[in-house]
Amino acid sequence: MHPSTVDRDSRLSFWQRVREFAVPPPMIELATARRALGDWAGACAAARVDVDLRLRSVARTYGRELVAQLRADLGHLAPDLLRWHLPRVAPDGLLRPGLTISLARYPGTDAGGPHLVARTAPAWADAGQRISLGLWDPARPTEPGGPHPHPRPDRRFRLDLHRHLWDVRRTGELRARSGAARQLGAGRLDAERDVPHGFDCAVAHWAAEAELLRHADGSSGATVTVRLGSRHRLLLDLVPDPGGGPAGLRIRTVPARSHPAGLPVLPDAATWVPPDLALLRAGLIRPDQLHPLVASALAPDRPVAETPAAPVGDSAPRYVECRGARHRIGLVDGTLVALDHDPAEIRREELLAALTGTPLPCLQAIDGAHRQPENLGDIRARLDHGDTDGAVAAVERLLGPDALLRGGALRDELETAALRRVSHGLYRAGLGESAPHPASGLGGRHRDLSRRAARLSRTSSRARPRHATAR
Repeated sequence: MHPSTVDRDSRLSFWQRVREFAVPPPMIELATARRALGDWAGACAAARVDVDLRLRSVARTYGRELVAQLRADLGHLAPDLLRWHLPRVAPDGLLRPGLTISLARYPGTDAGGPHLVARTAPAWADAGQRISLGLWDPARPTEPGGPHPHPRPDRRFRLDLHRHLWDVRRTGELRARSGAARQLGAGRLDAERDVPHGFDCAVAHWAAEAELLRHADGSSGATVTVRLGSRHRLLLDLVPDPGGGPAGLRIRTVPARSHPAGLPVLPDAATWVPPDLALLRAGLIRPDQLHPLVASALAPDRPVAETPAAPVGDSAPRYVECRGARHRIGLVDGTLVALDHDPAEIRREELLAALTGTPLPCLQAIDGAHRQPENLGDIRARLDHGDTDGAVAAVERLLGPDALLRGGALRDELETAALRRVSHGLYRAGLGESAPHPASGLGGRHRDLSRRAARLSRTSSRARPRHATAR
């Protein structure tokens, strides 16, 4: 298989996993309902977005005219759609940590006006995958809400030129700007030959997006930078059309070290083919599995439910080969039990197991489901993306709402998620010194250390899924 095919398949597999867990359907449904009622703050809360700005303080600082613009933008902000489109990192598809992303720019002084920005937490405090909203002004201190490692908006990751990725007034633009209306294999540019293999780039739209970038930043130059990776840089030269039509495009490849500084940077959202469009074209996702606003733009002719269908628990019993017979295990009164063994036999087998004997295969299956279930990977993914309710619901569908967790990988994951939330609380409280120092080399091992701390902190008590900690 060609390397570029392998890379593309890997990217599609990555985004398919992200779309399954990163923005759960209940979040979309609740945020949409609150936004429809005009409760933008409630919609942010539903999408796990912290609001670090006060409109009264903004009015005193910038005046009522800017507050009116800000209030209108907040009223049309779809925080769940914003979360859907934020940049993510491999291998787990978590939000790119430590980013400040400009959503909108407002008029101001010669130094530049304030920006409405979205921020992601640093990696050590990313529990819950929460986002924060605030104002950033080049002429003023940042708003409170915790010490952010990079408070200045990132030039590469910006959405002020791509409001259709968060503003419900502009979501219809997604179809045209994503290339969904373009026929597959049609309209190929000669410039595409200059793009390295293995990059799923939206070359057909680079010229138009580069023009938007130049006008927005007031740049008089005709060259724009494209960053494809840490070692890949391209220069886009916009060539004016003598007839007054759209500018042409010439692509130059330059080594990363000799790349000229100070040039405008094409936003990441304009560089790549949107993952949702790529997934649809590859047949790896259905329109009803997309965010409803995305599905209505990319697949307007296909029927789409208002919100993606939430997973439904399977109440049917599971079968186990037990001593030459096929037995059932299932939920009874909120607990996973062996259905084909009487209580007296179960008590004898549990006593035998306590005396280091080998229990019945049915009891072994129940114990395995408690300690390391088959869907542990899905539960871990929900916890990593901050969907605690979804993870708990998955545990309850498997073990029952009244089950007591036993020691094992499942309990470790739940306890680790709880401990990591403490780190996020420290970050929000401004206690950044509690994080592992980068020079210590512990930053990348934070999750492993948290799991080790969880194992050391456990007692012999058993925990319920609802609490996920030892009693």
